[in-house]
Amino acid sequence: MWKWLHSYADPQRAYRLSSTLLPWFSYLAFAFIAIGTVWGLLFAPSDYQQGDSYRIIFIHVPAASMSMTAYIAMASASFIGMVWQIKSADWVAASIAPVGAVMTFIALITGAAWGKPMWGTWWVWDARLTSELVLLFLYLGVISLYASFEDKVLAARAAGILAIVGVVNIPIIKYSVEWWSSLHQPSTIKIIEESTMSSDMLYPLLINIVGFGLLLGAITLLRFRTEILARNSMRSWVRELAQIEGAK
Repeated sequence: MWKWLHSYADPQRAYRLSSTLLPWFSYLAFAFIAIGTVWGLLFAPSDYQQGDSYRIIFIHVPAASMSMTAYIAMASASFIGMVWQIKSADWVAASIAPVGAVMTFIALITGAAWGKPMWGTWWVWDARLTSELVLLFLYLGVISLYASFEDKVLAARAAGILAIVGVVNIPIIKYSVEWWSSLHQPSTIKIIEESTMSSDMLYPLLINIVGFGLLLGAITLLRFRTEILARNSMRSWVRELAQIEGAK
């Protein structure tokens, strides 16, 4: 069942695949984010309670969603790397970590900016906010572990263990507003239930969530390609690629 994974253990094949996918992810990310942001900020109606201050959700919610999505993807790649001994999976995890950290930071900053007019303060030790902050620390821990060891195999193993253990924080973030008394509003986007948002607000938000997902993929692919070249700099195909690029 999992034999197809081993075909991408070949760095050259993984590099070619990422190079093929990168333009598609990049162009689609730009298109989706441009449409969703312009629609949400300029054409979506004002909220009857929050006025125009709610519009920050068109950045905050996609960033927060991708902060969790990126962590799950990073932990999954780490698990694959540890179980099936696929080095390229470890490179994927290393590539995702900084991107996920940035998404988490954006979610925290935009959440604070949204919280100020809504709650009267930039920060409270709310369950959702605190668990999201813990997520940022987990990302920083993974990044630090990757950079702390000269032996990259050992670094990937240490960082992978932290990433996998840290997955327990994801359901805490997701369900914190239901498990504990929280200032943070409940989820307004429902998968199996009808959403509580107006379609005029929901559609641009969903478009931006897809756009942020594509952006996450594009930046990860870009970093993954760089990681492959860095880890295989002595391979003949990398030298040939450098010569071709240098000749252009």
